[in-house]
Amino acid sequence: MSEVQSVGVIGLGSMGMGAAKSCARAGLDVYGFDLNAQALEELGSFGAKAVSTNAVEFADKLDSVLVLVVNAAQVNTVLFKTGLAAALRPNTPVMVSATISAEDAKQIEDQLAEYELVMLDAPVSGGAVKAEAGEMTIMASGAATTFEALAPVLDATAAKVYNIGEDIGLGATVKIIHQLLAGVHIAAGAEAMALAARANIPLDLMYDVVTNAAGNSWMFENRMKHVVDGDYSPKSMVDIFVKDLNLVSDTAQDLNFPLPLSSAALNMFVSASNAGFGQEDDSAVIKVFQGIDLPGVSTSKVEK
Repeated sequence: MSEVQSVGVIGLGSMGMGAAKSCARAGLDVYGFDLNAQALEELGSFGAKAVSTNAVEFADKLDSVLVLVVNAAQVNTVLFKTGLAAALRPNTPVMVSATISAEDAKQIEDQLAEYELVMLDAPVSGGAVKAEAGEMTIMASGAATTFEALAPVLDATAAKVYNIGEDIGLGATVKIIHQLLAGVHIAAGAEAMALAARANIPLDLMYDVVTNAAGNSWMFENRMKHVVDGDYSPKSMVDIFVKDLNLVSDTAQDLNFPLPLSSAALNMFVSASNAGFGQEDDSAVIKVFQGIDLPGVSTSKVEK
């Protein structure tokens, strides 16, 4: 398998856009695919070779494919229902970077193998800013030859690449364990800021204290800034953490292992989604707390 020069990036959301731009910046031939016309225009003006809603028409030009969509259903749609897998050249490495279960990762690998395609199970983390800078963290599993073939893409997009092993599904599992922490940290941050609001402590002050003290976390610093600003435009949505913490729960169930904190966090995100905040930024989980005033949220106060 020769090293890749061209990459098709499917899914130009906050992470996918950053990864695609990083690949272009590194000198790779980038083909970007999404249903969002604005995202296609942005990547096209950044220097992509081509952008389109349809990856199949460019399949013969792709040495590699990077799939950065939300869930396993979307991965299956973009690879198999569109006919892309059938159209790619045999042995083309496909890097699947959605947050999915180990079982889904194995099923996708099996389907790719039917078309003589190889897979890297390669979830990513780091947020939009690190994606844009080409400094994502990638936790991947797959054959050594697939890692080697995808080296240009990995080098372009990641500050750290962790090789979790050869078995597909190991990368997915490491990401799911990571998402346990991410979800719990957001929920805990929301709980702390809600308590500060209840105590009439200015949230910008509380935020400043925590981000300069031992209770800080990356998720607190990143997401609770959205609460302080009263800006819930989604970088990552509440419903994504409903999905991810359900994957955590499913993994724990398979391993017969109790997870009291992530179960509580999942309930908070489900409550937020149920209350109509599912498509807002995941920091909107703070809106499940009643009887408090939040910046930019006029309906948060409940009269007693």
